[in-house]
Amino acid sequence: MPEKIKRCGWSASDPLYIKYHDKEWGVPLHDDKKLFEFLVLEGMQAGLSWFTILRKRENFRKAFSNFNPHAVARYNGKDVERLMKDSGIIRNRLKINAAISNAKAFLNIQKEFGSFDSYIWKFVNGRPIKNRWTSLAQLPAKTKLSDSMSEDLISKGFKFVGSTICYSHMQATGMVNDHLVSCFRYKQV
Repeated sequence: MPEKIKRCGWSASDPLYIKYHDKEWGVPLHDDKKLFEFLVLEGMQAGLSWFTILRKRENFRKAFSNFNPHAVARYNGKDVERLMKDSGIIRNRLKINAAISNAKAFLNIQKEFGSFDSYIWKFVNGRPIKNRWTSLAQLPAKTKLSDSMSEDLISKGFKFVGSTICYSHMQATGMVNDHLVSCFRYKQV
């Protein structure tokens, strides 16, 4: 009988979560467009479950020009109203306006640092932090490092980038490896 694959407990409840856990979560990400996508999605997730966001992810891609920061930065009032009517996404005016504002700040960082990747990965000196958690209860919601990232992003004009959102971003994009040591993905990422 084959041995059952061990995953982080949060991921075992649904095929969508399993796919996200097994293919994306915690994998070091260096593509600016994908980094922007995660920033928008994590801002949209504030106060909601990540599962809600994953279920709407394809709708978000369509609604937000496939997360092209140049296109999103050009959104105007008509675009905001279009998005507010889109039942396939989170219809929160503050979050929608933050995504547009963040696209502009994102482009400014690209100009200043050459890429968003160069900027954001400097918080971990360009290398993932490999934690050694044995239970989900050990995972922090935020750290001093995510506090620092949040403060810096806010100073550069970003919104909806509190410390908890920044730590989620670090987890999702592989800046930290928060897979449990018992999870099959821990050693892979």
